[in-house]
Amino acid sequence: MLRSVQRLLVTADASKLSYLSARCYSVGTDFEAAQKNLKKLSEEPDVQMKLKIYSLFKQATQGDVTGSRPGMMDFAGRAKYDAWNGVKGTPKETAQQLYIDLVNSLIKEEEKLTAESQSNVEGLGGVNGLSISVEDNVFRIKLNRPEKFNALTWDMYRGITEALNFASKDKKTRVTVISAAGNYFCSGNDLSNFAVKRPEDVKELAEAGEKVLNAYVKAYIDHDKPLIGLINGPAIGISVTVLGLFDAVVASDKATFHTPFTSLGQSAEGCSSFTFPLLMGHAKAADVLLFGKKLSAHEALERNLVSEVVPDKTFAAEAEKRVFAYSQLPPESLRLNKVLVRDINRAALHKANDLECKLLVERWQSAECAAALQKFMTRKSK
Repeated sequence: MLRSVQRLLVTADASKLSYLSARCYSVGTDFEAAQKNLKKLSEEPDVQMKLKIYSLFKQATQGDVTGSRPGMMDFAGRAKYDAWNGVKGTPKETAQQLYIDLVNSLIKEEEKLTAESQSNVEGLGGVNGLSISVEDNVFRIKLNRPEKFNALTWDMYRGITEALNFASKDKKTRVTVISAAGNYFCSGNDLSNFAVKRPEDVKELAEAGEKVLNAYVKAYIDHDKPLIGLINGPAIGISVTVLGLFDAVVASDKATFHTPFTSLGQSAEGCSSFTFPLLMGHAKAADVLLFGKKLSAHEALERNLVSEVVPDKTFAAEAEKRVFAYSQLPPESLRLNKVLVRDINRAALHKANDLECKLLVERWQSAECAAALQKFMTRKSK
């Protein structure tokens, strides 16, 4: 009897070891596959996500963080150290599984975005994060990246630029509408736009970014049809500053407007250095652009940044009523009057755009901006 029990225990232990061995092999194989799949992503993850991936990889392969925390001026090294230290104590196998799950979620998210990113406009291709369509007399550009709060990637900048330029010449439509999916309108720049592998790459990135941003704002300035913004929720940065170039802005009462340039060591863009003082007066414009005051929808209305505020519960229906009414107006009269109104300030707007972009190139390369972004990213990753 005793020998039978011993045999059973030995068999049970062997089965357990066999299961654990198979389990470890499976996780190890999936971990290697996840590393390969990560390289297949067409869009780089944002900075916070990169730090999460880095921390889990290091924990899975090396265990707890070692060594001293890098100095204040080593922004990238310090952020990596803090991220790795944040998963301290996590067993290697658990870290591997977390890494696998995270990469798989990114793959699924990109597949979903690719499926949703579409354009039914002949001559315009799809761009991840955007949905472009023509419905009756309306050319529609929708920010469609709700899981990332509709943050703008460089590809989205280029896609919107191309769409605006295309819509301006499209004889089938009368108005252009920019809207967004989800609860956010737009959280501004995707921080992955500013990711560099080496400090010496910052200058090249800044100069490339200037060209993209300049062309983007220029497309708003030169758009010859009424441009309507439907602001369903919070708007930050560039999604706020270009609103001075719209012809009608309908906002939900849950929308907010924030331009935290100074706190991020940056400077204004979107021609806001020209349009905001014109719309609000100098003191109120400075309140927003210099001191980063976040405006509620009603405050934005009072400062002439938006033309109408609608209760959130009826926002979608009410906004579409406005769009339909505008789109029924005589097309040539709409276009000619838009050109007439815009031509008064067109040259000044182009000058403001050029000056703003030139200054931003300097700010993006400054130690002050790097430190501010590092502080922001560290806070976001906690």
